[in-house]
Amino acid sequence: MAVHGARGRSGGRPTLEEVAARAGVGRGTVSRVINGSPRVSDATRAAVEAAVAELGYVPNTAARALAANRTDAIALVVPEPETRFFAEPYFSDMLRGVGAQLSDTEMQLLLIFAGSDRERERLAQYLAAHRVDGVLLVSVHADDPLPDL
Repeated sequence: MAVHGARGRSGGRPTLEEVAARAGVGRGTVSRVINGSPRVSDATRAAVEAAVAELGYVPNTAARALAANRTDAIALVVPEPETRFFAEPYFSDMLRGVGAQLSDTEMQLLLIFAGSDRERERLAQYLAAHRVDGVLLVSVHADDPLPDL
């Protein structure tokens, strides 16, 4: 079989199945190696790692998140008009701090404005669909219904 570099047989990104075929193992074994399972022999681990390197395989983070029932996303919800958010230094400092804390993780930060009833409605639908793993609420006022969402 010819080395495909960073492209799989389909011309796109190499797949888990292509790595398994190259290494001469099953798809589950490749998954165990990629996820660091100790239930794989050293020889098998070496064969899978060599196939990953040869093919340039990169795990699909979206598929992994779906399988783990995670989104790897945190929503930063701001119940203020966008003009206020961009005008006040507090918000940029806070955004920078949150981004810095997440920088060493696999988590993505989503900025969501929820100042209007329509935006809150969309946010409620987004959260109900479990599209984020967590929510950070900032600038919430005492009578704000957002925390109940």
